[in-house]
Amino acid sequence: MDDALDETNRHIINSLQYGFPVSDYPYKEAARTLNISEDELLSRLRSMLDSGVLTRFGPLYHAENMGGALSLCAMKIPSEQFDKVAKQVSAFSQVAHNYERDHSLNMWFVLATETLQEKDQTLKQIEEQTGFQVYDMPKEKEYFVGLFLTL
Repeated sequence: MDDALDETNRHIINSLQYGFPVSDYPYKEAARTLNISEDELLSRLRSMLDSGVLTRFGPLYHAENMGGALSLCAMKIPSEQFDKVAKQVSAFSQVAHNYERDHSLNMWFVLATETLQEKDQTLKQIEEQTGFQVYDMPKEKEYFVGLFLTL
């Protein structure tokens, strides 16, 4: 695909932000509403993921509602060790959205686990592996922000 953000891909992104069908054939149903074939939709999604236009395509689950745990975490990492520690932290399958901030707590990430016990164990493992304290900031209250980015 020459242009990763051609008109069709923009239409796909803009439309699917508002919902995705829950059915036996969700991609076929979504493709029909987009006036393209299921194969084309799958190919375009795969291409946008491969090229980095999309970093993720899939459902968002409320871990807590399924017995799991979700937490925002932060660490104070010396700048000369940041890349090394970021790789160590990001290697944990429970870690998502690891990013750097211009703050004394300069590494931030989201930790999602299947159980509260796994969350505690993973935090301890990250501390042991990196040698740095993890500041655990579990969600106290959830707010829904209907953020849709129109391309």
